[in-house]
Amino acid sequence: MTPSQFVQSADVKLAVYTWGKPSKNKPTVVLVHGYPDAANVWKASAELLAKRYFVVAYDVRGAGLSTRPTQKSAYDLKFLVDDLAAVVDAVSPKKAVHLLAHDWGSIQSWEAVTTPTLQGRLASYTTISGPSLDHAGHWIRQRLSSGSPKQLAQLARQAAHSWYIYMFHLPVVAPAIWQFAGDKFWPTVLNKAEGIKDAEVNPTQNEDGRMGVNLYRANILNRVLWPQQRHATIPVQLIVPTGDHFMVQEIWDDLSQWASKLWRREVDSGHWIPLSHPQLVADYAAEFIDFIELCEGILFWYVFNRIGIASKKR
Repeated sequence: MTPSQFVQSADVKLAVYTWGKPSKNKPTVVLVHGYPDAANVWKASAELLAKRYFVVAYDVRGAGLSTRPTQKSAYDLKFLVDDLAAVVDAVSPKKAVHLLAHDWGSIQSWEAVTTPTLQGRLASYTTISGPSLDHAGHWIRQRLSSGSPKQLAQLARQAAHSWYIYMFHLPVVAPAIWQFAGDKFWPTVLNKAEGIKDAEVNPTQNEDGRMGVNLYRANILNRVLWPQQRHATIPVQLIVPTGDHFMVQEIWDDLSQWASKLWRREVDSGHWIPLSHPQLVADYAAEFIDFIELCEGILFWYVFNRIGIASKKR
């Protein structure tokens, strides 16, 4: 894919891709990819969504054609939120956008929807297979302190599902694997684990995998061990792949504590649903976006008419 523009975020340039044309009558949808992907993981869903919306995706820092900082600290979630804010300001400076994210894109987007940086700039959030690290930390604490064999078993299962996180914290090992063989083994992983055949090999796959390890190293331990209270005030749609090899379904059980306007939908699929079920992702996102836009329209009509009535009475 060819970027439509590059957006500057501090000392990082972000490659931005668009489908369709911006219009005041069309909602803008921003797609945020995970690890070890780049923006092209959204290509099929983006093309479908572009029939009705202005669609934007970007390579996050360290991936695709965006700048690759060499310092681990540069991958802290606060900088990822700043990157998202820079993209939103560039593509939709006057109107709030709808957010759709997967995997690490979801992790960083949870940070964005629960901090003041993007307050008023996000209309809704559809999240797939990526929790807030703070929410995950509270989930772990609750199960450790519960004394419940059932909840401790859930925790043990999630620990087993998270085997790769431990490996990513080992020095040398993970970056070396990606640097020398990433583009060869990754399509095989998608095929064997997810049933995705003929997966497109990202030309920057090796570097995406190698540099993206810093996402885990810069954020996981600090957030999970010392979680903060993070509440989302915008509407959230949670899409749960029931065959996810990396997340147990129970990790979402406490989410209503952190997102008061929450919709949950389950899908019979593996983790990489943007590749395996792009039509379904586009359909679910569109249904949610249309619902939120309709509700906002009704609210605007109601407020406008109430103000009008009050003005006449004066």
